[in-house]
Amino acid sequence: MNKTLLAIRLVFVALCAAGGWLVCYAIREWDDHRALAVFIGLSIGVLVVLVDIMLKGFSLRGLSAVTFGLAVGAFIAYLLGTSPLFERADEQYIFLARLALFLVCTYLCAVIALRGRDEFNLVIPYVRFVPQEVDTPLIVVDTSVLIDGRIAKVCESGFISGAVVIPQFVLKELHAVADSSDAQKRARGRRGLEVLNELRRIKHLEIRTPESEVTKPEDVDAKLVFLAQSMRAKLMTTDFNLAKMAEFHGVQWLDLNHLARSLRPELMLGEMVEVDLAKAGKEPGQAVGYLGDGSMVVVEQGQAHIGSRVRTEVSSVLPTAGGKMVFARLIGPVA
Repeated sequence: MNKTLLAIRLVFVALCAAGGWLVCYAIREWDDHRALAVFIGLSIGVLVVLVDIMLKGFSLRGLSAVTFGLAVGAFIAYLLGTSPLFERADEQYIFLARLALFLVCTYLCAVIALRGRDEFNLVIPYVRFVPQEVDTPLIVVDTSVLIDGRIAKVCESGFISGAVVIPQFVLKELHAVADSSDAQKRARGRRGLEVLNELRRIKHLEIRTPESEVTKPEDVDAKLVFLAQSMRAKLMTTDFNLAKMAEFHGVQWLDLNHLARSLRPELMLGEMVEVDLAKAGKEPGQAVGYLGDGSMVVVEQGQAHIGSRVRTEVSSVLPTAGGKMVFARLIGPVA
């Protein structure tokens, strides 16, 4: 891409220089100043390329925001310039006043529009223009979800059919965590980057990264809620405070922890369950194992089979704050 841009820029500068040479044929008075004309054309081309380089990172959304601001500013200046305030005055003063109004109004409106360019998703929404599916469900995710990692498995299973929105400031925050001097934070950040790569490898999943930024780290939560609200999207997070903020602003939020609890199987009395016994229980002869969803199973007379997989029969189920505690009777080891 950089080589292509370099070639285009060189061709453009050469065409500007050639244009200066050709101007001399159109204007006879310049026939004796062809070198100067070529230099002027070359300088104009180099100046345009420098402006192009300076505008690196200026997005299409920023351009649309500035264009909209300039149009609104020019319209306001036109309304003020044609008002009765300028009917009786010297023409020179009227011209200067209208020029000042035009410059001030267009500048202020362009700056205001550029600062609020994220609000342009209300004018140019994040919508795929596909005849079969115009309104795509959107899910905005934060850094905590990427670090958690379970979203990759959920998306791979096909339960999320919409598009996943990962704002640019979330990606920057994730890279900052991955580059942290703290070893634990660095490991969490790198795991989030690995999960991001897993999401990109899912073929049926659409990932969008809107060019939205924040000036202060403490504004990240507010910006996430704003994006989800303006895009009419759901917010997926494992951050309790962010979830409550979203709920306060009327944004529907998705909690992976709640999803995991909802997917835990309901065990019935007398049901046969296979469990790996990990350690001894509190009472003599008891052994403790865990199911795939993390539920703890206390097996009577299972202490002799610690470290092996056994078949049990559920005798009782007690709900706890961390899930469910299952009491089971030993049937025998799994062959």
